[in-house]
Amino acid sequence: MQPEQNGGFLEEGIISPARMRAVDANAIALGVTELQLMESAGKALADMARTACPERILVLCGKGNNGGDGIVAARHLQRNVITDVCYLDNGKRSVSCEHQLSALKHCSIALHPFRCRDDLEAVRSLFERADVILDALLGIGSRGPVQEPLSTCVLMANASEAQIIAADVPTRGMRADRICAFHRAKTEGSTVVDIGIPLEAECYTGPGDLTLLPSREHKAHKGAGGEVLVIGGGPYQGAPWLAGLGALRAGADIVRIASPVFEPLPDLIYEYLAGERVGEEHVEKLIALAEHADVVVCGNGLGAESHQVIRQVIPCCRKAVIDADALRLPLPLAADETLFTPHAGEFARIAGIQLPDGPRERALAVRNAGIKGTVLLKGPTDIITDGNRVRFNRTGDPAMTVGGTGDVLAGIAGALLCHLPAFEAACIGAYVNGRAGQAVAAERGEGMLATDLVDRIPRELFRRRSKHG
Repeated sequence: MQPEQNGGFLEEGIISPARMRAVDANAIALGVTELQLMESAGKALADMARTACPERILVLCGKGNNGGDGIVAARHLQRNVITDVCYLDNGKRSVSCEHQLSALKHCSIALHPFRCRDDLEAVRSLFERADVILDALLGIGSRGPVQEPLSTCVLMANASEAQIIAADVPTRGMRADRICAFHRAKTEGSTVVDIGIPLEAECYTGPGDLTLLPSREHKAHKGAGGEVLVIGGGPYQGAPWLAGLGALRAGADIVRIASPVFEPLPDLIYEYLAGERVGEEHVEKLIALAEHADVVVCGNGLGAESHQVIRQVIPCCRKAVIDADALRLPLPLAADETLFTPHAGEFARIAGIQLPDGPRERALAVRNAGIKGTVLLKGPTDIITDGNRVRFNRTGDPAMTVGGTGDVLAGIAGALLCHLPAFEAACIGAYVNGRAGQAVAAERGEGMLATDLVDRIPRELFRRRSKHG
């Protein structure tokens, strides 16, 4: 996507640490290495330090990538500023930080490793003589109170007369006279510098989005993965069951299918609805089931005649995914969050507009349609918007035009919505469903079945977790 084509889709303002980690990972997946990003960040930090015209600079470095940024800055400062580096030397450093430290050992810079408070007391004069201190101790991933010996570092820096410049974010408790924020500000008062992250790392979904998935606790009990209720079936019997299987494979612990049609799938709990269609006589039971579920997925195989039932049930839900035949006016809205998953024809039905060609033009139309909730518009390029933010997804394969793949996506989104906001659930759901489709198409081509996607979902959704333990 070229700058003139971003259509105002780039987000502005403060970015959360979690979102920034996702953007970084997406940039790396697009071919910009972690070391390249670190080099750009460190060079920008060094340039900011030079604007203070210092004679002496002290760089304080931790063990993570933030410390690596500081080490790069020191390397760029070696020729024209007296530079000392104090770096934490207990425990394992990140791979990139270790790489940068190895290079720094060949520079004309005094290195002062520290492991305890006494090591820092021995170099107290460095804090007292410095004109500028670069704070690269802890980055956006740090949590909890600052422990020794870093807490002594903070006290000694605060007591100095030096100007303190924080790398990306200030270490908790440390004074920051300036903040050099990389790519986007993470806190108020930052000066933002560009480090060469591609626009697509923010505008498009990617593997970095998977870092937003919460980890399952070791002591988790049954149901901790979320409970999903799928309401559908009658005219089209397979659709709700595909959605249910999608939800299970995406991590939901309990999935109930409320439908007039039974399918012998033992992993799914069947809630019998008498008759041939979902009707008024089922409203009381459906409301009771919906109030117990974390997320309700509805519309799959429902038919057009049950919309009034859905309109009565969905307001009793906490969260809902509205798909397929439930995408009719008036649109049902859940109490907390609602995710709509239309294709182009269904979007025209609920918004009253025909979508233009091209992802940029479509994104503008969907964002400005005034739909309350989050919309995942399915197509060759999926578009996700909450009326403010916009994200694109380009994973997928033409073989996914086979019936049922959208039902699987609705189930995936429902499981993710148990733990994530609707916008993030939609982005990850679209990305993972498309990735699964690509993998299946590579094996089976146009002979793909919607059920083929189901078994592939965990490999795509949880692959970061299995790779990194």
